[in-house]
Amino acid sequence: MSVQIAQRTLEDLGFAEVLRALAQRCRTAPGKERALARPFLDTEDQVTDALSLVAEARLLAQEQFSLPLGGVSDLRDAVNRASKGGMLEPRDLIASAQLLYAFARTREALEEREETVPMLATLGRRLPMLEVLASRIDRSFEPDGTISDRASPELKEARDRANGLHRRIKTRLDELLHDEGFLPKLRENYYTLRNGRYVVPVVSNFRGEVPGIVHNASQTGQTLFIEPQAMVSMGNDLAIAQSMVAEEERRILQELSNQLGKESDRVLEGLAAVAELDEAEAAAMLAADLDAHSPTFTGVDELTLYQLRHPLLVLKGGQVVSNDVVLTGEARALVVSGPNAGGKTVTLTAVGLCSLMLRCGLPIPVENGSRMPLYRSVNSTVGDAQDLSQGLSTFSAHVVSLRDIGAQVSKGSLVLIDEIAADTDPREGAAIAIAVLEELLDKGAVVLVTTHLEELKALAHMDKRFLNARVGFDPKKMAPTYRLQLGAAGASSAIDVAARMGLPERICQRARDLSLNAGGPLAKALAAAEEERRRLTEELEKAKAAAEAAEKLRKELEAQKQTFERERKEKMMRFNEDVAAASEHAAAEVRSLLQTLRAQTNEKAAQEARAALQQRAEEAAKRAKEARAELYQVQAPQPPTLKVGAWVRHSGLDKDVEILELHDGEALVAAGLLKMRVPVSELSGSRTAKPQQKFPERNKQEAHLKKAAAAAPAEVQATNFRCDVRGMRADEALTEVEQFLDQGMRSGEEAALIIHGHGTGALKQAIRDYLANSPYIRMFRPGESHEGGDGVTVVALRA
Repeated sequence: MSVQIAQRTLEDLGFAEVLRALAQRCRTAPGKERALARPFLDTEDQVTDALSLVAEARLLAQEQFSLPLGGVSDLRDAVNRASKGGMLEPRDLIASAQLLYAFARTREALEEREETVPMLATLGRRLPMLEVLASRIDRSFEPDGTISDRASPELKEARDRANGLHRRIKTRLDELLHDEGFLPKLRENYYTLRNGRYVVPVVSNFRGEVPGIVHNASQTGQTLFIEPQAMVSMGNDLAIAQSMVAEEERRILQELSNQLGKESDRVLEGLAAVAELDEAEAAAMLAADLDAHSPTFTGVDELTLYQLRHPLLVLKGGQVVSNDVVLTGEARALVVSGPNAGGKTVTLTAVGLCSLMLRCGLPIPVENGSRMPLYRSVNSTVGDAQDLSQGLSTFSAHVVSLRDIGAQVSKGSLVLIDEIAADTDPREGAAIAIAVLEELLDKGAVVLVTTHLEELKALAHMDKRFLNARVGFDPKKMAPTYRLQLGAAGASSAIDVAARMGLPERICQRARDLSLNAGGPLAKALAAAEEERRRLTEELEKAKAAAEAAEKLRKELEAQKQTFERERKEKMMRFNEDVAAASEHAAAEVRSLLQTLRAQTNEKAAQEARAALQQRAEEAAKRAKEARAELYQVQAPQPPTLKVGAWVRHSGLDKDVEILELHDGEALVAAGLLKMRVPVSELSGSRTAKPQQKFPERNKQEAHLKKAAAAAPAEVQATNFRCDVRGMRADEALTEVEQFLDQGMRSGEEAALIIHGHGTGALKQAIRDYLANSPYIRMFRPGESHEGGDGVTVVALRA
């Protein structure tokens, strides 16, 4: 079954303007002619091939490549004349040579890109390769269009003979014009051509004294243009030579015309291929201007158009509001309502135009992912169908259109009806409209209809085949928004529109008062539903805006987090590098000082070496402390006042901790069961509230222990040089003890006290195992009761 599109539909939808836009983008006359007559395609395969051809042309355009069609002229009439033995004018032959060159250039360009554009390359192979004939024709003419001496040896010979006669005649005439006996008989001293013969202007009174042939006379008769008798013979020879030149030129034109005529079929086929290529390139340009895409149509029976834009409005320029048009599931009819001039008819005609463009193999102005069936027929009634010549009123003509549409539609038809049954009694008009629409749906058609009838708006609530849609109206601006909203019926807003168009306010206000009581229950229910939907829509828009703001904030915070983490890792890397460098430098210095120490045995040198070692160690500790502080420096609020019991943030652990002790820029902090000493520079304001104590009995027990400890006798100090590692992990404690003992050796201490506490005994045992193998230790023992008992270890350092 072929595609059936009524002429009335083409006029209603303005399809001719789309074809004109396509033709305007063609560069050749055959291409323009083909574009204006672009046919509707019957099968899905034909549509697929046409869209693929346009897609390849768009790909070339994206690569900034244009087909080399310069020099293509519409020579179909000239080629047909040559095929019948006619002789072509030089201008037609020159144009034919340019055409044949264009064939070759275009074919070669497409063959080079065959992998990218295979369909265009296949089409390009229809272009004949007739460069030999083009070169023969091109060589036969000069740039100014005259036949060249290169056209044939005979022509050159004939022209040379004629030129020689011209020179001989001019030489003889120059001699006469310098003859003092001949000059008085001339009106003026010159010669000229009359009827192709060389003549001199002789005074009429001397006619008998100048023998020759009179070829012309002045208007007064006082001057006669005479060919002297001595020149007549040479003039005859010149005429014969010129006729031979003309005959040879005619022969050359006929020969070239005959050669072109022999290739007429191939040339005409090439022109047809050029027209198709030109049209494909123009379609690609049109698709780009429309920002068009090819919808899915194979096996599709549902209509889903995303971001639909009216093609003609887009071509006119300016901002065009895009809308989604969706008919899926059981829905087969879209009932569009809303204010006048709000875009109802635009939506209707946009869908219709897109259906016709798709049937022509043209992309349509929708977004990717759209779906549209290939409708077998498209029928419409848009605008006033009044026909005074047939004695039909507007309503009568509208009914005739509905009758004709109903007789033509079948499954796979698209029907577009603007303001159905509007120009009659609203109640009876609504009844007719419902009956007509039900009949069209029963026949399998898809229908888009615009209306102001409340009964049609209510159909969607009773029949799942109908879906409401409305065009928006901004009550604040008193103007339509041109936005299409699916699933909702729109109010006509006729009074608001009338006010915007300048109807006096007193009349508009009276109309509003009357309309409050004029509507039936259905109208009032729809109005209430519309108001509720408007309110919900506003709330939804606010929620969307809030969600977008929250998402934006989340992305910003995520970016800040990534930046902070990157900076932290960079600082960590620099810290490790600095520590490694400092360790290596310190080791080198220690080795050097030890060598010096071993080499010198006097007491003074040893003391100087110990002092240098102690200074290097203090400097290294200071640098490490500064690097560590820089590493954990964060942008956070500082704690108000650092004190024991304060709840603060430790940047290294990235968690809140409690301060147990404060001493010389360091703090003993507790994070759960973990205790450690950290620089106060790593502490900042807390991020969470301090947790409440969950075990009051344990707190009481700790308080009793503190009181008991306070009441106990003060421990006897074995030495003032001591190291307290209580609360530390074993590895931290051993590091601290090693540094402590190293300092004691440098300062010349003889004894030291290490306070580790009782605990589980693990820390005590780890320390004593270390001391047993330390080169600094001469001997060690547990503390006496007055020294702190087994909670301390007394060590004696080597001298």
